[in-house]
Amino acid sequence: MKEGFYVERVVRIIAGSFVLISLLLAHFHSQNWLWFTGFVGLNLFQSGFTQFCPMFSILEKLGVPRFPKECCSKR
Repeated sequence: MKEGFYVERVVRIIAGSFVLISLLLAHFHSQNWLWFTGFVGLNLFQSGFTQFCPMFSILEKLGVPRFPKECCSKR
């Protein structure tokens, strides 16, 4: 079964990309990029408790579906 892209999955991909990119920038450019890594980690941490993530809202407004299509079509 091939799953499509939906908000939660895209948020994880973006967060992981931000962390990896900021680590590369910290290594090759400036240690100050580690602050961005910390910001992403803190945002993931707080969203686990509050269920609020700004990227989630942005992606929904851009039209990324909230749930996989298989989820809603079986009802």
